[in-house]
Amino acid sequence: MSIFEPLSNSLYELSQYLFDAGQRIFALYLIGALVLALVVYLLRKESSSFRGFIKFLFPRKIWWAPSARQDYVLLVVNRIIRGVLLAPVILTMVPIALALTEVLEWAFGPIVPISETTWIVMSSFTVLLFVLDDLSRFILHFLLHKVPFLWEIHKVHHSAKVLTPLTIYRSHPIENYLFACRLAVAQGVAVGIGFYLFGTQLSVIELAGANIFVFVFNVMGSNLRHSHIWLSWGKRWEHWFISPAQHQIHHSDNPKHFDRNLGSALAIWDRMAGTLVLAHGCGRIRFGVGKNFTEHDTLTGLYWNPLKASGKKLYSMFSHKKVHQDSAPPNTTHQLD
Repeated sequence: MSIFEPLSNSLYELSQYLFDAGQRIFALYLIGALVLALVVYLLRKESSSFRGFIKFLFPRKIWWAPSARQDYVLLVVNRIIRGVLLAPVILTMVPIALALTEVLEWAFGPIVPISETTWIVMSSFTVLLFVLDDLSRFILHFLLHKVPFLWEIHKVHHSAKVLTPLTIYRSHPIENYLFACRLAVAQGVAVGIGFYLFGTQLSVIELAGANIFVFVFNVMGSNLRHSHIWLSWGKRWEHWFISPAQHQIHHSDNPKHFDRNLGSALAIWDRMAGTLVLAHGCGRIRFGVGKNFTEHDTLTGLYWNPLKASGKKLYSMFSHKKVHQDSAPPNTTHQLD
């Protein structure tokens, strides 16, 4: 197979993003964001007009900012890197699912399917798949923030100084690889549990080819999460679901907002971890990792500097452990024996 084949496949898949319900910029999701943005615009109680709404949606200072232009380039380059270099080494769901089913049968013994009623199986598996997917996103996102060498990779996403819906694709290829493997693990675990509980006749309730819960999450303003449009769900609902405004707080360069609102759709994981911040009373925020941070201001810096910084953190971590081990007194274990 020629290298040009995966390259052309990657570019073709990129051209289909508007028609793929698995992508954040699927046309129906963009329409949902457009409707919610219109509501926000009209509730501002300022003079309203079609021209004013267009200016509200597409201010040049945001959509043509250097940071935004980087996002457009990363969207294309990362799609090519994934298709040409990463696709062959990404984990797949099937072996994980089969292995987990075998482990469950070994640990608890085979069982008769708890239900064969189609709507019960579909509903249960749809919820299970959505919850495990959302939980796995939170766990990986938490690690990307809390583990120093992983943060250097994730910092690419947070170095965006303005947010547009395409900022979702602003990430380092290593982070893309980790999230692709996370998806395989989450789906594998869900399918493995599903096989054990219901047998192999599993299916998902879908809209436009996407899990119905994922579809609802995306159509309800997911594209406003990376935008300048402030949309809060209110105090009560933001204890349960992450609003676009809460995710914008997550991108704030204010230290009190660091490592907050790490969840994707559900806010319960942040509540359990003590990282939830509500949009109410937040005040004006700026995006990025600090106005003096310039390491990601070039395309080379976006790809190379995270690798250097992450490597230094890894080296420091392991060299510190080695120094600690070498300096420990001999025979310090089992001293009471």
